[in-house]
Amino acid sequence: MKIVAADVVVTSPDRNFVTLKITTDEGITGLGDGTLNGRELSVASYLADHVVPLLIGRDPHRIEDTWQFLYRSAYWRRGPVTMAAIAAVDVALWDIKAKAAGMPLYQLLGGASRNGIMAYGHASGRDSQELFDSIRRHLEMGYRSIRVQTSVPGINAVYGVAAQPSAGGKRYDYEPAQRTALPAEEDWDTRAYLRHLPGVFEAVRGEFGPELPLLHDGHHRMTPIQAAKLGKALEPYDLFWLEDCTPAENQEALRLVRQHTTTPLAIGEVFNTVWDYQTLIREQLIDYVRSAVTHTGGITAMRKLLDYAAQYQIKSGIHGPTDISPVGMAAALHLDLAIHNFGIQEYMQHGPATNEVFRQSFSFTDGYLHPGELPGLGVELDEEAAARFPYQPAYLPFNRLKDGTVHDW
Repeated sequence: MKIVAADVVVTSPDRNFVTLKITTDEGITGLGDGTLNGRELSVASYLADHVVPLLIGRDPHRIEDTWQFLYRSAYWRRGPVTMAAIAAVDVALWDIKAKAAGMPLYQLLGGASRNGIMAYGHASGRDSQELFDSIRRHLEMGYRSIRVQTSVPGINAVYGVAAQPSAGGKRYDYEPAQRTALPAEEDWDTRAYLRHLPGVFEAVRGEFGPELPLLHDGHHRMTPIQAAKLGKALEPYDLFWLEDCTPAENQEALRLVRQHTTTPLAIGEVFNTVWDYQTLIREQLIDYVRSAVTHTGGITAMRKLLDYAAQYQIKSGIHGPTDISPVGMAAALHLDLAIHNFGIQEYMQHGPATNEVFRQSFSFTDGYLHPGELPGLGVELDEEAAARFPYQPAYLPFNRLKDGTVHDW
């Protein structure tokens, strides 16, 4: 079998997506997700201009060899653009291999290790009542674990709160990227956030009881000592995890956080290789790996990363917002079902237009996801529908402190 074509499709139903479609001489096609939120065209160009010419004529079954070739032959390694492009190729090749075998992809990864994949949803609100209503809606939708994000008095816009206004109008679902010519500027005050948040979780526990798993995303905005303070303050409310409490590019910073709190820590949605995790995993400074299959080199690389984490009883928490396309989401679900050290899966439901472009076989029932039993990933691209939604420039917002300093967003 040989690769005879590889096409890059950029489409914008609800938001921008980059999809790679690889076709073999036997007529088998595979899809890969190369979406990088706010920088989509950089990956599309990397694929179309530099990677696609290297794929023609290659054996699609040689997945490991192709991965190593794309990673090592460029010399300039790593980085989100490179790793998203490699992920797109890798996932598309796994899709082809599983279709050729006539099996759902998870069977080629060792078969199912569980019956379903526990998912968490994203509840948010500008005040307690709105937050409670959002939690109830998610429970009615079937979610059994809930991420809690809330507005903070004195801060105009906070990541993760869907109902608050933004430069492009009300946010689509919880998608912060806005279809604007320039990034929207938002404000931030860490001390106000640290004062407000423990009371929010006290109220949520008082309303919904001790059994409901609760999560929270700090979105990289605290220093290590601030993160340690928050983790300790949230201990009475028994969080499932505190996510991205501090920028973890400085992996050693998590030592300080770990010394001061037993709140479980999840890190890594902005990471893109196993090298970003070496200290964090080896020293057991985190509890959950948050990388996306789409941004971390695909299924091949994520499986190795999670096997490394398993040696230290660290579990998966694969990134799954709406800037991961249904193709990337399906790849995550097949991996979730197969690995032993699964933790939880983030699941934000896409809009109707996205579901029209990407026909999916995965399901969500009683709080659990399943990738389905169709051969391959179980996702097909409707190229005619995709063509009706051309690319639109969109940017994530950014933060400034009160004195005008650009801050982590």
